[in-house]
Amino acid sequence: MGSNGTIIYQGKYDGRNVAVKRIVKEYKDVAIKETDNLTTSDSHTNVVRYFGREYDQDFIYLAMERCNCSLYDLIQIYLDAFKDDAADDTREARVIPDHKISLDLIKVLWYPNGNPSPILLKLLRDIVSGLVHLHELGIIHRDLKPNNVLILNQYKSLCVKLSDMGISRRLDENMSSLGDQATGCGSSGWKAPEQLGHGRQTKAMDMFSLGCVIFYCITCGRHPFGEPFERDDNITKGQFDLSSVEHIPEAVDLITQLLKPISKLSDRPKASEVLQHPLFWNAETRTSFLKEASDRVIMEYGASKSVILTSLETRASIVLRGEGWDKKVNGLLINHLVQHRHGKGYDYNKVEQLLRAIRNTLNHYKELPSPIQVVLGTSPDGVDDYFASRFPEFLMEVYKVMYSNCITEDWFRRYL
Repeated sequence: MGSNGTIIYQGKYDGRNVAVKRIVKEYKDVAIKETDNLTTSDSHTNVVRYFGREYDQDFIYLAMERCNCSLYDLIQIYLDAFKDDAADDTREARVIPDHKISLDLIKVLWYPNGNPSPILLKLLRDIVSGLVHLHELGIIHRDLKPNNVLILNQYKSLCVKLSDMGISRRLDENMSSLGDQATGCGSSGWKAPEQLGHGRQTKAMDMFSLGCVIFYCITCGRHPFGEPFERDDNITKGQFDLSSVEHIPEAVDLITQLLKPISKLSDRPKASEVLQHPLFWNAETRTSFLKEASDRVIMEYGASKSVILTSLETRASIVLRGEGWDKKVNGLLINHLVQHRHGKGYDYNKVEQLLRAIRNTLNHYKELPSPIQVVLGTSPDGVDDYFASRFPEFLMEVYKVMYSNCITEDWFRRYL
């Protein structure tokens, strides 16, 4: 069931299994706008495909790619199957159709500690990738929310499809916004403050909604602006709570940027920038960045007043939390690293020295004794997990320093 009397059916079109979107004929303009936008954008793997349109006396029928469920449904399935005790009592009771997605696959979307798994992060990247495509075409979705993000199970691998383009609008050439009189209201609780205030509508409004969706996914159905009845008011006031993701600094950093108020509208990142954010980096990219950052920092050793070195050490209270980093690192590993520095040792109270120790661990992993490799796990995944679990803020703090000081340098631009 959709808004304005819209109903989605299962059906066939030219022998193909499809979803049939039946729209009341008085909303013909919405249907035509949706098909125009889909025709323009549906060549992308993360936008739902459109196959055809037919009419009868009362309705318009759109034949579209049939998916298994929505992102909203997927999280409700997870809560119903695995987190009954922790489920929010206020969430709506849902009857989920046969979604044909293995519960084993749904279960591994989150790790036991609550962190998003690579599978869930891949789905979030799919959403961003779809937005990148729409924005490159000048299309603003204007109604991004979990119900409008569809999930397709392809060969035991989940894929996201952005859908419901009924109120999407395409910017005219050389235009950056739709103007103050743009119609289309979006959905309560997911609209950007400029939408609620009937201001100028730009691609940045999708980025705000994206921030809410990312938070919703990582937290298994929570919202940064609170309960449904208070969300729009809190959005207008700019009052959000990210405490549920504070254990994932990369998520806090990205979501905070996406939820910036109207006064800092231009500071919200573009979809193409979000796609490269450290939240979506795999272990190989994370460790590669730390090694290159360390190599760059070493170049600062001879400088009398290095801004980079000074900036890194101002992060010590956040990264080290008041104690030397040797307190959290395996003693056998430290001894081995010290030996390979000819007994020179490390300063355990410096962030830069931790960065160098991680670099040396990665560069000489194959030379490490077996007992130390067992402690660390494989490289790069195990090594990344080992240090990230002990110093969760480390990667983002190093990234911020390098972003501020090395953004124009070739080595760093590979991570943008």
